[in-house]
Amino acid sequence: MHVVERASLPGHRSMNPCPVYDDVTGQLFLFFIAVLGRTTESYQINTGQNAARLCCVRSLDQGKSWTEVTDLTHKVIGESIKEWATFALGPGHGIHLRNGRLIIPAYTYHIEKRHCFGSFCQTTARAFVFYSDDHGQSWKLGDLIPNLQTVECQMVSVDEADGNNILYCNARSSLGFRVQALSTNDGVVFEPGQLIEKLVETLTGCHGSVIGFPAPLHTLYSPCPDHHLTTQLKYQKVHTEVSESKNQQKTKGEAKHKYQSNSKLHQWKCQTEDHQGLKETFYKTVPGVRNPTWVLYSHPTSARSRVNLGVYLSSYPRDADSWTGPWVIYEGPSAYSDLAYLGPPSGEESATGSLSVVIFACLYENGLISPYEQISFSIFTLYEVIQNLTPNSAILLQTKMKHRRKESCTMF
Repeated sequence: MHVVERASLPGHRSMNPCPVYDDVTGQLFLFFIAVLGRTTESYQINTGQNAARLCCVRSLDQGKSWTEVTDLTHKVIGESIKEWATFALGPGHGIHLRNGRLIIPAYTYHIEKRHCFGSFCQTTARAFVFYSDDHGQSWKLGDLIPNLQTVECQMVSVDEADGNNILYCNARSSLGFRVQALSTNDGVVFEPGQLIEKLVETLTGCHGSVIGFPAPLHTLYSPCPDHHLTTQLKYQKVHTEVSESKNQQKTKGEAKHKYQSNSKLHQWKCQTEDHQGLKETFYKTVPGVRNPTWVLYSHPTSARSRVNLGVYLSSYPRDADSWTGPWVIYEGPSAYSDLAYLGPPSGEESATGSLSVVIFACLYENGLISPYEQISFSIFTLYEVIQNLTPNSAILLQTKMKHRRKESCTMF
């Protein structure tokens, strides 16, 4: 590992890095907070005295060199800082939306009551975003998620089957489960959050990561609000290849699948015959409509301690009940993680139905005794994720994968 630059303010320690890449300008932003001296987060929360600064460095050459640190606290947060006991970013990654907006996930401990019987009294953790609509020249604050406690968070831009787009927030909480909140205006305002009871939290919560990616299918456009219930993963089982203008048949357990493609009509046909009696369904792309977004999530799978890092899958994240059970990719102490969608290799198309070319990476803390002994990097495919889901999750995804062989992802 080669250290290129060190980013810090004098007398401060740098924390909670959160990079975002502008696809248009090729500029890489690295946001972080700088905390005064050895001031702890708990001290700031208990006293209401913020010691954190919003900072950023930029790179125009893919990270080979970086600008000097810019303190954006006064310019971006302004007078709102007086209402914050402290704040932080992500951590993990930001996102660049199709409309050009850059998103940095963040949270603050908002001061609800400053004095109560002569002493500081109450704060509430609220997630929100910093955003820019001019390629990072200026930044603004979105509104705080209004109801449930939300702390460390990440965001995904989700395209839905009916053509709608939402900004999806998945946040840490101390309520026993993750919290999700949706925004229909790209983070300016979030709807009230809701608990995701299929995604358990540890006792005090732990950071988790979410990443979005195009569904590896051509799904039929329909304005019906219940469309996702009939289309999500209806025929997703074991196919790893689909050749243009050829019929293929693969068998696993009791299921048989046939695929056909017509490149001129951009139309896919899948016929499924198994004991569940799933009927023939057609999927196709429609001009101007994007494939729905699926979301992958990583987090320790235990409700008691930070152990057994797993990945979960949702084909319709708006529905808090849509998450599968986990595939544990690391057994043992594990904590913070960050996911990346590497996409299909150059020249491949994820929408061809080939699950083996939809590739992800995960950077995560882990160890043998403590979660903080080392940081590991793993690569795995969507095919591996689906193959290694728990039985209940397979049922949720309307696919019966019996006699699956549990596999481990590739670790570096």
